[in-house]
Amino acid sequence: MPPPIVLSVGGSLIVPKSGIDVAFLKSFRTLIRKHVHHGRRFIIVVGGGTTARNYQQAAKAIVPLASEDMDWMGIHATRLNGHLLRTLFRDIALHRVVKDPTRPLVWNRQILIAAGWKPGWSTDYVAVRLARKFGATTVINLTNTDGVYDKDPSLHEDARRVDRIDWPSFRKIVGNHWEPGANAPFDPIASRLAHKWRMTVAVMKGSQLRNVDAFLLGKKFKGSVIGDC
Repeated sequence: MPPPIVLSVGGSLIVPKSGIDVAFLKSFRTLIRKHVHHGRRFIIVVGGGTTARNYQQAAKAIVPLASEDMDWMGIHATRLNGHLLRTLFRDIALHRVVKDPTRPLVWNRQILIAAGWKPGWSTDYVAVRLARKFGATTVINLTNTDGVYDKDPSLHEDARRVDRIDWPSFRKIVGNHWEPGANAPFDPIASRLAHKWRMTVAVMKGSQLRNVDAFLLGKKFKGSVIGDC
């Protein structure tokens, strides 16, 4: 059996500032089910999105907030989003949302939904761990940006998207430390692990589902690939 397709889905695609994006969820569900119909299996790891940031910002406005508490609020937001996705794939998904990627797991359905694990680790990290567990060498990171840039495009007008980048160069861009609520193309801690295990990460704009479909079909796509070049 071929390895599963591993998706790390940014929570802001599911819950942007405007609220739960029902239109995106409908289209995402259709896309995944189309590929499942053709025999493919998916691991979908979901982030916390605006729900996480709203809780974190509310708490910070009232009391000094420890990094661990910031992480736990984010983790519980990912789990809520995970249950939403599991409900949408109820007939073909594992009956529970996976929270610990290191525990023994019997996966006998077409889809596995996973969420945050514990403080210090992002959902990108969970995706890398699950990819390793089930023999996948590629993680597809669906985010709000259309790829990896050589510098922060929100701060630099001359930022340039790169089609391919190796792990040492990418890790120079994102650094080595994880911060709750951080907004990087791929989490630094997950990047360190993916680099160690010689994985490939494809980064693309998750809202552009035709582009995601093109990647899944092995066609030309808009985005960036991190890995051995």
